[in-house]
Amino acid sequence: MARAVATAVLLAVLLAVLAACGAPPAGPTSASVAPQPCSPSVAITGFSDVLDGREYGARRTWSVAGLSGLGVDRDGALLALGDRSVLFTLDPRTREPTGVTPLADEDGAALDTEGLAVDADGTRLVATERAPAVHRYDRDGRLLGRLDVPAGLADRAAGNASLEGVAVLAPGGPVVAAMEGPLDGDDPAVRRIVTWPGPQWAYLPDPGLDVAELAATGDGRLLVVERSYTRGVGNTVHLALADPRGAADVTGTPELPPTGGPAPIARALLADLGACPDLGATAAQAQPNPLLDNVEGMTVLGRTPDGALRVLLVSDDNQDPEQTTRLYDLLVRLPPT
Repeated sequence: MARAVATAVLLAVLLAVLAACGAPPAGPTSASVAPQPCSPSVAITGFSDVLDGREYGARRTWSVAGLSGLGVDRDGALLALGDRSVLFTLDPRTREPTGVTPLADEDGAALDTEGLAVDADGTRLVATERAPAVHRYDRDGRLLGRLDVPAGLADRAAGNASLEGVAVLAPGGPVVAAMEGPLDGDDPAVRRIVTWPGPQWAYLPDPGLDVAELAATGDGRLLVVERSYTRGVGNTVHLALADPRGAADVTGTPELPPTGGPAPIARALLADLGACPDLGATAAQAQPNPLLDNVEGMTVLGRTPDGALRVLLVSDDNQDPEQTTRLYDLLVRLPPT
């Protein structure tokens, strides 16, 4: 009897520890399938809601919410950036949270963190929206420095629509970051992309869409997530391929028109993710496809043996119970350079 009581107590303690550290919620939260086409270039192989509504930590509990950036660490672990100045480490197989690192600016204050990339040496590059800059952190979350947006751009950016996406175009640089919305004075159709060191470029997303994230393809090009939200209708999410080679440097151009000005980045639409099969997903609010939510983060996990990019996306739930933190696994086949 005593042994049974002791066993029950130990089990209760174990369950409590697992809950504190972010044990998975009950019920089906994911689907994995053979590649299902979204377009001739893009297929979806699964989704997971394993992070939706999750908390992580024991002494301090962190809400795994507001995820707006993804990256791959040098050891293969996944990194997920929350927009409340916190960086989570995820198991690359289960996508379960395994660690958390708070981030801060030079004064120890939290940041409005929106985009994430990992450089070849493991440096975390974090794009911040208010007071736009790209902050550089080591693996322990210590601030190494920052890349400031030129004052002529920062002063013209809307507070909630400035730096949103960041990537490292090649190992060691240049660092590339995109404005989510148009700058004051530029045509509303144009988004600026900034590089360190290097030029500025003009980018034209599909009409009505903003830039949410960038990821390097490894051959000098960029994947771009474009998205919008319409109340009562839901999200539109497009995946595009941008090739900056041949784009004009618009650094000295104070106002950018959509056409007739400096040559913008060459762009090709790869997929409207609303055309993907829903895989049985559900949505808490109106969506053109229940699989969709507010996709804001993206990273390239690697390549398949036949050369397709393995791409992971994440949606930002905005800490709203009617939105979902959802991971999407895609296969992306790029046209030749």
